[in-house]
Amino acid sequence: MSLTRRQEWRIKKIQDERISRAKKSSQKADNLSGTSNNFRTGIVITRFGHHLLVEDDDHNLYKCTARSNLSSIVAGDQVLIELINLDEAVISALYDRENSLSRANKLIASNLDEVWLVIASEPKYQIDLIDKYLIVVQNAGLKLNLIFNKVDLIKDKNIISNDLSAYRSLGIDVIFVSAYQNDLSNLKEKLSDKNNIFVGQSGVGKSSIINLLIPDINIRVNEISEKKKLGKHTTTNTTLYHIPSGGNLIDSPGVREFQLDQFSKEEILYGFVEFNEFSNSCKYRNCIHLNEPHCAVKDAVNSKKISKERYLSYQKLISEYS
Repeated sequence: MSLTRRQEWRIKKIQDERISRAKKSSQKADNLSGTSNNFRTGIVITRFGHHLLVEDDDHNLYKCTARSNLSSIVAGDQVLIELINLDEAVISALYDRENSLSRANKLIASNLDEVWLVIASEPKYQIDLIDKYLIVVQNAGLKLNLIFNKVDLIKDKNIISNDLSAYRSLGIDVIFVSAYQNDLSNLKEKLSDKNNIFVGQSGVGKSSIINLLIPDINIRVNEISEKKKLGKHTTTNTTLYHIPSGGNLIDSPGVREFQLDQFSKEEILYGFVEFNEFSNSCKYRNCIHLNEPHCAVKDAVNSKKISKERYLSYQKLISEYS
């Protein structure tokens, strides 16, 4: 059940009060010799059921529960925790998010700098999948980039280059890598000093890339599993890792299907940013660039100022989800 504005305001007020009290407690602890401060700020590493794993500023891991009035908490969230013992704590407050990323109305990560969609030659990349992710990311106010894995399997790079040229023209970075050949130097540089998330289909080699970026990831996974005390691998969870070469990486589970049922026509249109330059010249203010006369976007497609493939993808998506 969704919260009313009054309930949301009340919860926010309670969290702000807790944060304020924690700051005062911390300041008092600094001034009083021998007084310990039980409050910590930290980042959510992963969620498993009703529990969360939080890492504090000193890189200590705590198995946490959240107070009942807190909204959904996910990897990347900045939180205030109150220690119970050496490795357990309670999440008392959630700091304001800079942004968040959702899929199928489910929140999956927050406080991101860039979203990286991993695609490959096998299984063959799908243009409509790229466009769907671009719609989601654009509406979240984030930047989408592409990682093309398995370049060692490509026979004709010109075809790939032509397919992806429309995305490059939108300012999207396209990084070609080969996890098989351990060739990730360009990617490491792009990820450095940022909070990144990897998304994409199952089977594109996302895990292989992550294993190369984070050579000790199995040690980290075991450490996380030990803290969770559930004995399960974390690949089914959205989990945050630190990249040794710089930056953070949130790994999200691969998907086989990706739908846009929760998006309106306007939100789908918002994902096709190259239309903006021309849409103001359409005859009708509410033009959705399908069957309306004197449509400047359709004219731009005909004059090759907008990619025909992108426009056809837009037509398909807008008819399928509207």
